[in-house]
Amino acid sequence: MVELETPRLDTVFRALGDATRRRMLRELAGGERTVGQLAEPFAMSLAAASKHIKVLESARLIRREVRGRTHWCRLDPGPLASAGQWLSFYERFWTDTLDALEQLLRKEDAPHSPSGNGDDR
Repeated sequence: MVELETPRLDTVFRALGDATRRRMLRELAGGERTVGQLAEPFAMSLAAASKHIKVLESARLIRREVRGRTHWCRLDPGPLASAGQWLSFYERFWTDTLDALEQLLRKEDAPHSPSGNGDDR
């Protein structure tokens, strides 16, 4: 398995470990949002939303741009691709493991299936 940049990946998974931040990322997948727009569904203060946004920024999952007095955030999907690549190893592992289990169960069931000689008792 290819080990990606471990500290960076740790930061991404730490950021993704919070449901509020995951929902913010989902919102940003639809386009850029202001800090206020990101805070609104959670009925949280702008200060609390800003703390979540700083975690997402430190993981490089989002970029913030100040236009006048408004802070705009947008998704940066690159680090998510790295996390997906890391997770794909485990997806392959579980797919291979479950395929092997299926083959084993089919082998065990084969002697117990009807022989096809017309005697289905």
